[in-house]
Amino acid sequence: MSGASPSWSFILVAAGAGNRLGGIPKQFRRLGPVPVWMWSARVADRLFSRGMVGELVVVMPPGWDSYSENHGFRCPVTYAHGGETRSESVRNGLRAASSDYVMIHDAARPFLTEEVCEALIGATETERGAVPLLPSRDSLKEVDGGALRAISREKIYRTQTPQAFRRRSLLELLESEARGASDEAALWLEASRELSYVPGSERNFKITTDFDWAVATSLAARAKELRVGMGYDVHELVPGRRLVLGGVEIPSRLGLLGHSDADIICHALADALLGASGEGDIGTLFPASDGRYKDARSAALLERVVSVLVEKGWDLVWADITLVAQVPRLGEAMPGIADFLKAIIKARCPFSGLNVKVKSGEHVGSVGRAERMECYAAVTIERYEI
Repeated sequence: MSGASPSWSFILVAAGAGNRLGGIPKQFRRLGPVPVWMWSARVADRLFSRGMVGELVVVMPPGWDSYSENHGFRCPVTYAHGGETRSESVRNGLRAASSDYVMIHDAARPFLTEEVCEALIGATETERGAVPLLPSRDSLKEVDGGALRAISREKIYRTQTPQAFRRRSLLELLESEARGASDEAALWLEASRELSYVPGSERNFKITTDFDWAVATSLAARAKELRVGMGYDVHELVPGRRLVLGGVEIPSRLGLLGHSDADIICHALADALLGASGEGDIGTLFPASDGRYKDARSAALLERVVSVLVEKGWDLVWADITLVAQVPRLGEAMPGIADFLKAIIKARCPFSGLNVKVKSGEHVGSVGRAERMECYAAVTIERYEI
């Protein structure tokens, strides 16, 4: 399917009840930094960044509309309601999709890899679907009326998701079927359609039992990488400049001097994020020698830094920021600054936390004499490599 990537939709089926595990449906349980379903959604988002899919369709259970949010995805997202059966849920997802081809994935399989998806795209043709398969490793027996007989495992394979098909062809089959099939591949084969297969992944297992959940949480914990970053910035206070702090303009007779808007809070936070992720500093990404950044909004630069962070697979866990300033009085402005910064961060890292505070210069040194401001930021970031 060379060159067909713009015509692919990734359909994530997250509409099951998950009764066997108890509690809330398993796809909404928190696994590492995010709910289970978001692990696969983030794979789709990365595929979109690579130009391999054009949209993500998430099929949610009715009543779970509060989860119908973008959650920082760059990929266009459409949400559909699930039905009473898997077939109905998939059908609703197909109707909501707009691409020529689809990959249909179970949200309860959080450890999907981009490589499996890429192989499926390459193996799918106009009227030939594709599925990932794994060979059976166990000896097999058939029980018939209490009698056992051995079955050769040489030709027995386990089917995984995603499963890839031409959208209209699969939708026609689902709309005409009289009974629910075990999966889309079974329905496709029952209709005498051709099906290719690609190697699956042992990690792409489905969370069904308590044991599966224990394995999933163990994998997530072992795959976690945690880093800490520090950021610092200092700018001179001068008359005739706007004072912008954390994206918020503050009434003041003095402003901060700089090539951009000199937003010292955004600069320190950006440097902390870049340092933690090993991406240099803000001066390297946005050099003062580049005229494009003359009087630039530092909040916009911070948004770009957060995007760099997310594209590298990192999530912000917590940011703590301390501004040191003598004038003007900023206590009442801090909640608004915190809200503005949270909006920037949570647009791409929805489960992050942030604290920002101001300390007086206590009339000591150049800060205490209102000659400059200083800002310090400390961040914790994490990512999961599966």
